[in-house]
Amino acid sequence: MELIPVLFLTALLVGYFVLAGCDVGLGMLMPYLARTRGERRRAVSAAAPYFLGTEVWLVGAIGVVAGLFPELKTAVVTGMWPVFSALLAGWLLRDAGLWFRARAEAPSWHGLWDAAIVGGSWTIAVCWGLVGGALLAGGTLASPFAAAVAALVVVLFLLRGAAFGAERLVPPGREADDADGPVGGDAVGGAAGSVGSVGTVPAARVAQTAVSADAAARLTRVLARAGLAVLAVAVLLGAFPGTLDGGLPLAAAAGAALVAVALAATAGTEGPGRSRHASALAMGVMAPAVGVGAALPVEPVPGAVLTLVAVALAPVVPLMVVGQVALYRMLRRPASATGFFAQAAPAVGVGGGARTGAGRPAGISRFRPTAVGGPQGRESHGA
Repeated sequence: MELIPVLFLTALLVGYFVLAGCDVGLGMLMPYLARTRGERRRAVSAAAPYFLGTEVWLVGAIGVVAGLFPELKTAVVTGMWPVFSALLAGWLLRDAGLWFRARAEAPSWHGLWDAAIVGGSWTIAVCWGLVGGALLAGGTLASPFAAAVAALVVVLFLLRGAAFGAERLVPPGREADDADGPVGGDAVGGAAGSVGSVGTVPAARVAQTAVSADAAARLTRVLARAGLAVLAVAVLLGAFPGTLDGGLPLAAAAGAALVAVALAATAGTEGPGRSRHASALAMGVMAPAVGVGAALPVEPVPGAVLTLVAVALAPVVPLMVVGQVALYRMLRRPASATGFFAQAAPAVGVGGGARTGAGRPAGISRFRPTAVGGPQGRESHGA
């Protein structure tokens, strides 16, 4: 019976890291993959709905640790409260950026929350890396081995985000990126940047808007090779006597071997096609490898407490799994550059014409409500 809560906690953590790698990693890569206004809108639209389902797994894991493993909570959180405080701050900052970015259309407003998304995403990845490295190093943050493990975790987040971006940043077939104006000077379906246009998008424009996805796919191989190099350094440092003080070196080595297999599968010429599953494997191995390798304290759970938790959670877990699978299947399709998280609703000017940016009528606020799902036609070119 003692194994059941441990396996349950492990499943929650594995689910969180596999899924969080998508939106956190994509947020980290936004400056590289999303350089135009339309690309940034599409990147936010790709990541934003995903984080809502991802965080359910983390909240569940926190509840299990607090309710069933108080000694584990004390051992992990108390000794590293500055790291977890920074992690919480990064989490809130990143989420605030995703929620608030599209609530106004001013470029300065977008720049502020784009920085929040990128900075918060990097903070989350670095803090999780520091936690993993410190746990494997016996609670020591200031050690070369802990730094190497933290760097490896950051690379794994980046790889997962790049694989996710290669799948999600391909624009829908009838949607063009208006951020830089029409291709070849020709407007599509009327005036450039008009909302609701359903004109045929030229092939040149569609090819142009797939630049982010292509860049993400190429980046998977680079990141996989970088990950192999960082992993080799971490293994060499971990081989020194006393590095894994109090831990289980064989368990950590087994986890490192699985991560190496996943990275090697992505590093070759066929890497972009394998990156989705390989990056998921690498992220999923991380939590159990750290937990077992560091020999974290796990005390027996009283039978009455375990029964109460099981009765409370038994109906919820299947809904979580089904809901996450449905969300993933829905979000595997290309991301639109419009919607609640990506673009503010257009202002309606005098005479019913939609106006955005500097062309909005006087007296109309830049802060506008946006319907969930948003318009699915052409995206505005001032957002």
